[in-house]
Amino acid sequence: MNYQSIFRIKTSEEFEEMTLKIFKFQFHKNSVYQKFCSLLGKHPDTISSIEEIPFLPIEFFKNKKVVVDHQNIDAIFTSSGTTGSQTSKHYITDITRYQESYLSGFTHFYDAIEEYCVLALLPSYLERKGSSLIAMVDDLIKKSKHPDSGFYLNEFDLLKDKLLKLDAKKTKVILLGVSFALLDFIEAHPIKLNQTIVMETGGMKGRRKELIRSELHATLKEGFGVSKIHSEYGMTELLSQAYSKGDGLFKTPPWMKILIRDTEDPLTLKTHQKTGGINVIDLANMNSCSFIATQDLGKTYENNSFEVLGRFDHSDIRGCNLMLL
Repeated sequence: MNYQSIFRIKTSEEFEEMTLKIFKFQFHKNSVYQKFCSLLGKHPDTISSIEEIPFLPIEFFKNKKVVVDHQNIDAIFTSSGTTGSQTSKHYITDITRYQESYLSGFTHFYDAIEEYCVLALLPSYLERKGSSLIAMVDDLIKKSKHPDSGFYLNEFDLLKDKLLKLDAKKTKVILLGVSFALLDFIEAHPIKLNQTIVMETGGMKGRRKELIRSELHATLKEGFGVSKIHSEYGMTELLSQAYSKGDGLFKTPPWMKILIRDTEDPLTLKTHQKTGGINVIDLANMNSCSFIATQDLGKTYENNSFEVLGRFDHSDIRGCNLMLL
C-alpha cells in the first residue's frame, strides 16, 4: 500500500475507499486490533462502510503493543501522566511518516512552514522524554529556517522581547504553547501583538485551575492583544493533528475524520450536533491503528468541523469543567 497516497486524498469517496483498504490491512496485520475486532464479531468481509468499522479504545495503547506485526520500531512516543500512572506508548515504524503527516497537515491549514518564525513555550513537554509534540515542534522550528525560531522554557523576559521585536518587523510568527505556560506568560507580561498567531496545545497538567475553553481563550486574547486564539488537537496515539483558527471549532486534514459515538453504547454513532465520545480515523496511523476511540467528549457539525467539550473516563463523564484539549 502506497503511504504517500494518503496525503493525496481529495474527496470523501477517496477517503472512504482508502479507509476500508487500511481497515482490511490492519485487521490482517495488527494482531491486537484483529483480536479486538474478532471479539466484537467484526470482519472485513462483512464491513462495507466507515460507520461499521470498530474503533479501538485508546486505553489499549497503555498495556498493548498496538503496531502492525513484524515491523522494526523507529521511535516510541509516550504520553504524559501523573506520578505512578500508566502512560500510553505509540510504536512508530518509520519516523518520516510522522514528519510527512504533520508537515502536510500544517501546510494544508497554514501554508509552508518556511513562511513562519516558530516560537514554542512547552515547558512540561520539554521536561520529559518521548513527546510526539516536542518531536513535531522541533522539526517545524528547524524547517522554518528562521534564525529566531526556538524553544523557551521559563525565559519569559526573553520571549517578550523576541515577540515584540518580531511583531514590530511584521514577521509572521506562530507561538505554540501549553495552556498553563501561556497563562503564566501573560500574567507576567501582558502585551499587544498584531502579526503573531497564538496557538494553545491544551493541557494544564495539574499546574493551574482547570478552565473551560471559552474562559481560557478570552483570557489569552486579552493578555496577548489578539482577536483569535488558535488550537491544535493531537495526541500521542495519533500521527495527524486537527487545527482550530478560533472559536474552538476544529477541522481535520483530508486523511483524518471525526465521528461521535454514544457514550452508553460505544458501537452506535451519533448524528451531527449530538454530544458523545470522539472517535478518530487517522489514516497516517497505517502501521499502528487508524481507528481510535478517545476519552474526549465532543460533537461534529455538517461543515466537517468538530468541537471538543471535555473528557470522560469509561461511563463517568467528567469534562464539564476540565481543561479542554
